[in-house]
Amino acid sequence: MKSVAPRAVVCGYGEMAALGLECLVEAGYTIPLFVTHADDPGETIWWRSPTALARSRGIEVATPADLSAPAERARLAAAAPDFLFSFYYRSMIGVEVLAIPGRGALNLHGSLLPRYRGRAPINWVLVQGETTTGVTLHYMDEKPDHGDIVDQEPVPIAFEDTARTLFDKAAAAARVLLARTLPRLADGTAARRPQAHAEASYFGRRTPADGRIDWSWPVVRVHNLIRAVSRPFPGAFTEAGGRRLLVWSARPAAQDVSRSAREGPRAEPGAVLRGDPAGVLVACGEGALLVLEARLDPGPDLAGPDLAAALPPGTRLG
Repeated sequence: MKSVAPRAVVCGYGEMAALGLECLVEAGYTIPLFVTHADDPGETIWWRSPTALARSRGIEVATPADLSAPAERARLAAAAPDFLFSFYYRSMIGVEVLAIPGRGALNLHGSLLPRYRGRAPINWVLVQGETTTGVTLHYMDEKPDHGDIVDQEPVPIAFEDTARTLFDKAAAAARVLLARTLPRLADGTAARRPQAHAEASYFGRRTPADGRIDWSWPVVRVHNLIRAVSRPFPGAFTEAGGRRLLVWSARPAAQDVSRSAREGPRAEPGAVLRGDPAGVLVACGEGALLVLEARLDPGPDLAGPDLAAALPPGTRLG
């Protein structure tokens, strides 16, 4: 006798929601309802539209202001879901909603829980200079990113990774995880284990103001901030001659270059030491940073000799 396909309500937004919808369909789930957010016209949209994907599959789409409102809970209950999946849904889902699916509510989180609970884990692991992260599928409860773990997939972080390249790695890992785990959830064989709560760390929402560069930091710390908030995020920033300078790309200078640039009196952090065919060399609290691409607002993006011409030696940043 053929088993009945599980029914899953999906709450989500962005590329991870599109990916999650695809994986559920491929695993044979029936999706009666997709709950999402309306696009913000002030936000850079760089991902595929999960709303368009859902509608192309004949899935009902809802954009409620409050998922916990009685009418919205009634709509979810009418969908008769076995599971609820959250794929980067931006609002906290209340316990009244989590109780609706008969077989549980699960969330896909962009870190190896219990580390980096909370918002923006992809950005935070780069800010913190981590070398490994991953994705976690876990059951949801009354606390964010707190419930039992079903499965995890690790992701290595390269020194050159930016938030965008690391997101792409995490998305690929999520596809592997879901392909492996969704069939086990459907047939009831998926394992679950409590999180080691004593090992948990939590990081909150980041804002554009968190992108300000402090040139007194060691060069690697400055590099980590820049790559954590580069495109498609708002970018790390400083000031040059009364104008905001958005730094899109940079790398720590080689030790011999950094040392020769500091011969004589030690340069003040934020001082442009010299131009370079690739950009400009800037002194940090420890070491020097080679800025490769930046934008003096208002103005175009600059790189190489154009950037060096805009920021001559002696310019003070910050």
